[in-house]
Amino acid sequence: MKAICNREALLAACQVASSAISSKDVKPILKNFKAVADEDRCVLMATDLELGVRIEIAGMVVEKPGEAILPASKLISILRETRDTEIHLEADADSSHIAGKSFEFEMPSEDPANFPDIPIFSDEKYHEMTAGTMRAMIRRTVFASASEMARYTMTGALWELEKDSVRLVATDGRRLAWTQGSASEHGGHSVKGQSPVVPSKALNLLDRNFSDDQESIKVCFRPNEVLFKTERSIVYSRLVEGRFPDYKMVLPKKCLAHAILKVEAFGSAVRQAAIMADDEVKKVLFKFNSKKLVMQAQGSISGKSKVELPIEYNGPDVEIAFNPVFVSDLLKVLPNDAEVRLDLIDAASPALFKFGDDYQYLIMPLT
Repeated sequence: MKAICNREALLAACQVASSAISSKDVKPILKNFKAVADEDRCVLMATDLELGVRIEIAGMVVEKPGEAILPASKLISILRETRDTEIHLEADADSSHIAGKSFEFEMPSEDPANFPDIPIFSDEKYHEMTAGTMRAMIRRTVFASASEMARYTMTGALWELEKDSVRLVATDGRRLAWTQGSASEHGGHSVKGQSPVVPSKALNLLDRNFSDDQESIKVCFRPNEVLFKTERSIVYSRLVEGRFPDYKMVLPKKCLAHAILKVEAFGSAVRQAAIMADDEVKKVLFKFNSKKLVMQAQGSISGKSKVELPIEYNGPDVEIAFNPVFVSDLLKVLPNDAEVRLDLIDAASPALFKFGDDYQYLIMPLT
C-alpha cells in the first residue's frame, strides 16, 4: 500500500486504536496496527483478541490500495515528534517506510494475513442513540466499576435495554452508579434473558471515538460479544463472563432525611476536609443537621480538619462516614452549577445521590 497522510489525523487515529493493544505479553503481531487501504479510504485496526477497533483515518490520499502491518509504538513516536503536515507512507509484507520533508524511517513488517480479523457491523437488529447521550452515561458509570480481578464480574457496566431507553449500571461493591438515556430499538434488538456486562476498557475506548454529540451510535449485542458503530469506527468487545450482582436489592426503597447540595460548593468542601484524611484509610465524617453540614477528618499523624457548609436539609440529624474519593468521583461528572439530592436513612445504611430522574449514585458508609 502507498498513501499520503495528514499527520494529525493519522496520529489521532493511532492514539485511539492503541487503547485496544494489550500491555501484557501477547502474540508479537498484536503489538502492531493493521492498515487496510482502498481506493478512497484507509482503515486502521488494533486488537488484543478481547477488544478490537476499526477506525477510519481522515484526510488520507490512497495512491496504491493494499494492506500493511505497522509497528504501533514506533509509529506513534514518529508522528508525535515530527511537525510535518504531510506524511508519506509505503508498506508491504516485508517493511514499512515513513517519510517527510527532512526524515525517513524504515521498519520491519509482517504478513497482514496473520493479523486476527475484527468483526464488522452488519447487523439489522440494534439500538441507536446519540453520542452525547452515550458519552454522558459512560462517564457517569464506568468510574464506579471494579478494577481488581478479584471482582472480575464487576469490571464493566451492565446494560439493560428497553424499546426506547438504555440503562447502564456499574459497581465495585462499595458504590454503585445507575443511569439511563433515550434510545431507539431497531429490528427487535433485545437482551431479554441476558445480563450483558461490557468491559470498562471497551467503554473508555468507545468514548474516545466520539467526535460529535449529535452523531448516531449503534450498539448490537451478540452471544458473548458486543459491537458499537460510530460514524468513523467500529468497536468490538467480548463481554465480561459471570453474573453481575442484583443491584436492585441494595437500592434504598425509602429515606428518612434528604439534603440539597450545590455541586461546586459541596465538592470544594469535601476536598478541603479530605486533606487531613489518612491515605490508607480515606474517611471523612459528614454531620447533617437542619442548618448546615459539618465535615471532619482526622489523620493518625497529619492532624485534623473541620469544614462547614450551609445546606438545605430536611429530616433528623445524621452522622455518616464516607470515603471522600467516592464522593468527589461523583461530583466530577456533574455540572458545577447544578444541584444534587442526597437521600439518607442512618449512619449504617447506604446513601443515595440523585441527579434528576436519570442518574443515581449509591455509596456504602464506612464504619
